[in-house]
Amino acid sequence: MTIAAHTKLGRYEIISPIGAGGMGEVYLAEDIRLHRKVALKILPENIATDKERLLRFEREAQAASALNHPNIITIHEIGETGDQLFIATEFIEGETLREKIEKNDSSVYESVKIAEQIAAALSVAHQAHIIHRDIKPENIMIRSDGYVKILDFGLAKLAEKNPNTLDAEAETRAQVNTKAGMILGTVRYMSPEQARGKDIDTRTDVWSLGVCLYEMLTGRQPFQGETISDTIASILTKEPVPLDKNLPLELQRIVRKTLQKDANKRYQTVKDLLIDLEDVKEELKFQNKLERTGAPHREETKTQILNATTTDVAHTTSSAEYVVNEIKSHKIGLAVGLTVLLLASIGLGYWFFFNRSTNTKAQIESIAVLPFVNESGNADNEYLSDGMTESLIGSLAQIPKLNVKARSSVFRYKGKEIDLQKIAQELSVQAILTGRVIQRGEQLILNLELVDARNENAIWSEQYARRQSDLVALQSDIARDVSNKLRTKLSGTEQNQIAKNYTTNTEAYQLYLKGRYQLKRKTEDSFRKGIGFFQQAIEQDPDYALAYAGLADAYSQMGSWTTLAPSESFPKAKTAAERALQLDDTLAEAHASLAFVKFYYEWDFAGAEREFQKAISLDPNYAAARELYGYQMYLINPRRLDTAMRELNTAHDLDPLSLSTNFGIATLFYFERNYDEAIRRIKEMQSLDPNFTLGYGLLGTIYIKKGMNDDAVAALLKGSSLEGGGFSEEQIDILKKTYKESGIKGYLRKHAELLQERAREKYVSPIFIAMDYAMIGEKELALVWLEKAYKERSSWLTEIGVDPVWDNLHNDTRFQDLLRRIGLPQ
Repeated sequence: MTIAAHTKLGRYEIISPIGAGGMGEVYLAEDIRLHRKVALKILPENIATDKERLLRFEREAQAASALNHPNIITIHEIGETGDQLFIATEFIEGETLREKIEKNDSSVYESVKIAEQIAAALSVAHQAHIIHRDIKPENIMIRSDGYVKILDFGLAKLAEKNPNTLDAEAETRAQVNTKAGMILGTVRYMSPEQARGKDIDTRTDVWSLGVCLYEMLTGRQPFQGETISDTIASILTKEPVPLDKNLPLELQRIVRKTLQKDANKRYQTVKDLLIDLEDVKEELKFQNKLERTGAPHREETKTQILNATTTDVAHTTSSAEYVVNEIKSHKIGLAVGLTVLLLASIGLGYWFFFNRSTNTKAQIESIAVLPFVNESGNADNEYLSDGMTESLIGSLAQIPKLNVKARSSVFRYKGKEIDLQKIAQELSVQAILTGRVIQRGEQLILNLELVDARNENAIWSEQYARRQSDLVALQSDIARDVSNKLRTKLSGTEQNQIAKNYTTNTEAYQLYLKGRYQLKRKTEDSFRKGIGFFQQAIEQDPDYALAYAGLADAYSQMGSWTTLAPSESFPKAKTAAERALQLDDTLAEAHASLAFVKFYYEWDFAGAEREFQKAISLDPNYAAARELYGYQMYLINPRRLDTAMRELNTAHDLDPLSLSTNFGIATLFYFERNYDEAIRRIKEMQSLDPNFTLGYGLLGTIYIKKGMNDDAVAALLKGSSLEGGGFSEEQIDILKKTYKESGIKGYLRKHAELLQERAREKYVSPIFIAMDYAMIGEKELALVWLEKAYKERSSWLTEIGVDPVWDNLHNDTRFQDLLRRIGLPQ
């Protein structure tokens, strides 16, 4: 029933009918209070009286009304007067995309520009978790100024009695003014998964936009049939007629990718599609300019100009030769005019392509992601800001040829005043990404800014506001967005790897982040806490490969650095690593963890090398894997020093402030008896962190080898007093007194005795006791304790073939036999 003009519905006065469809009648009305024109959609009675559908509609409309984007129609309000329910939206003067397609007056550039605006609107909607579900030309308005507006956001779901039930005829018959049995508009734009009645996600909007773009470019729909069933069969089984070969190849590729029947082969996000459309639009824009400046009287001239812009300098010369020929065969005035035009065009083409190549070369090839700042006012949320930072570093590290600084380097700046240019210089990066995390109840707000470190100009910034339950998806979105700003083109596999989610369980993901947070503290207590968090994450998601990899790291580190015996820690580490690889063989962390076990516990050096190489091939930016691999190569063959140092230096480039990597390099100089260089490296480390315990232990050992005993004891006692040093103040006083009375030999003998006392209460690796005895020349005791270390498969035994501490044992056949049993060179 048509509503008469001047009828008032609340604050709105009807002016005239605009149209009608399956979702109700639409009227032009005036908002009497605000004196503006609006469009009123009157909902049908069958919807207005269905409480369940009405409630669902209100939720959808409320969400859609929160969208704020120039290409999305603005919903003013949902109103009700009497028994009539209506939606008031902005009134758009213009034509529908359907009308524009039927006029057949759009250029390729205009079509791409329209598709770009649709994609921009969908990108914003998808970030707000709103899927349109009914993208088609009838739902797209184009204003007279070229602005595109998408209609009916969130309303498609209202029309479905069951969201997974296909009822296309009832929904679309009125919209396209067809009779039963004729081809229906909406069905033609349905994705295969939508046509099958399966669950849908944002990729269904990608498909529908692809259909619209195909139709704009060809004037026909890609999937057709005489009946609904025929049309659906075409969508599910047939491929569309290829686009005109004269269209840009990149545009042909874009359309093909949007219309992949397998959603996993389609664009995974509309934002990725938007980036490609923007690129094509700019290419077309340039071509249009070029064509407008070309000589209209001779097609050959246009060809010469295009050749000049798409080839090298040698072809520019050939174009000049062409001009000379023109001068010879044409009137001087015409030739001179042509020359000016040609040179201008060549200059334009050269400028454009030179700048494009310059920009390509100047594109960001190195980046540091600084620790996100926790602005929640709650220290308990540090795990979240740190974990999100580390996850993003791991994702970006998957981008080929992008140098991403590792966690251990960037976290040196946590809590410090930020000088971006200084940080960029110290880390040798072109760009820096900063972030601020705010958690308010279930709401997460993340502000990101990507800065060109050379001039501190902002390249890109974005704010993400999500529920904490959407944390997993948020991480993927961030990784994808940042990667898009760093690289223009990535393969589908690379895109998927960057945005990969290892779990869909938000609680499991948060437990994983807490576990990683604990591991970075590197204390016995934090390792045990980390193991607990990883185990809880696995309980939440038994197929969470990353959690198993974290568990493997925790047990491996405990077996090397703490009071957990190797026989207890390393087998658990191996089990966890192998389970991670069963779930995901592409997980570099798990391959590195397995390599660690094989090398330091099983002494399977060939197997360890294969696993390290696999980890590095999967993640070339994996600094820790490169460091351990280089270190391992030297231990089993000191003649591979150059190769080992190359890997360590690569690790250093990736992670320049890493204490572990710097310690590894210093240790190799120590093994090579280059004590002065080793000392210099250790001093550099201590400038980064004066509390690095291992550095003092190595420094003390070097000073003993150099005969600088006072300096040696000072360094050793400093290390013993720090966290992880293992000695009480009382024991340190005993060691000081012993050195004063008995010199360095007395000190080392007393140190060995104290270690044996501690071993009665908690695990102590026998190799440390053996080292004390070896340095004071007690060969028999040193060999006894080395044999105990062998039985326990101490990880430190892998170093005895090159460590100067054992120099006075190398001529002993028992020591040589030990090297043979371990598999080290003799």
